Amino acid sequence: MVERERIVTGDSILVLGIGNLLWADEGFGVRCVEALQAGWRLPEQVTVLDGGTQGLYLLPYVSVARHLIVFDAIDYGLAPGTLRVIEGDDVPRFMGAKKMSLHQTGFQEVLSSAMLLGALPESLCLIGVQPRELEDYGGSLRPEVRARVPEAIDLALARLRAWGVEAAPVAGADAASPLALDAYEAGRPDAAAACRTGDARFLARMAAGHPTTDAER
Repeated sequence: MVERERIVTGDSILVLGIGNLLWADEGFGVRCVEALQAGWRLPEQVTVLDGGTQGLYLLPYVSVARHLIVFDAIDYGLAPGTLRVIEGDDVPRFMGAKKMSLHQTGFQEVLSSAMLLGALPESLCLIGVQPRELEDYGGSLRPEVRARVPEAIDLALARLRAWGVEAAPVAGADAASPLALDAYEAGRPDAAAACRTGDARFLARMAAGHPTTDAER
């Protein structure tokens, strides 16, 4: 605990988006932090981070934060697009209960490691959406999930205000990254032009009962 008091200064806040934008609704958390960074100016005490699927590499960021907000796609067992907020001690338990992907296993390990080090953030807030589709490689957020990004941002801004942090909107903000949502959508071929479930030749051989080679696997 002495080490934590030394490295944590003030009300340091980490806003973290985790997931993989290459797998449809898995990209929800990443798209949320992207939208937050593009549309809002935050004080220096707030770090907004695209955590992707980095797992334990995120521990140094989590362990020095006093407050933590996480955006992610979560299997709540509810209708696709349902948005829920989980807080406090329920966050690590909930993320460990219904894993949908390896990145959630990795982030549960981050929280567990931070807890063992006595460096778990004092405040935890998970903003999660129920995904509709996770098995579409190269696909985008489904409409009902994409529609929840602004609402998720509003929830995060409300939580930041509760922690005494005010965000200022950025006029005419535009995310310029080639992986930003609009640019990604504009350059992505549709499913008819780019098979996202596997090579069509390989799938045809499988359907016909032909053996596959190691190279095809």
